[in-house]
Amino acid sequence: MAFPTSVNDQITDSVSQVNTKVLGDSPAMAMGNLFMATSQALANAAHNATYSQQQTNITAQAATTSGITTLYSIDTSSDAVGTSKIYQ
Repeated sequence: MAFPTSVNDQITDSVSQVNTKVLGDSPAMAMGNLFMATSQALANAAHNATYSQQQTNITAQAATTSGITTLYSIDTSSDAVGTSKIYQ
């Protein structure tokens, strides 16, 4: 029996058991929160990697298109120079 108080012993025992349960559940809740935060961070990292790869592919495609356009325009430039020399 606990210290004599004006509160019924069943009430104090019930409160003590609830407090014990809360303390017992705390480590599991903390680990659950940690796992959720970790999984969210890893998911964000995967999404960021995918997005970065897509953007890199778009940039590479633009650079390739620009390079090919430059290669095709070389003949046009030299033809224009040659034609202008002929007509001078």
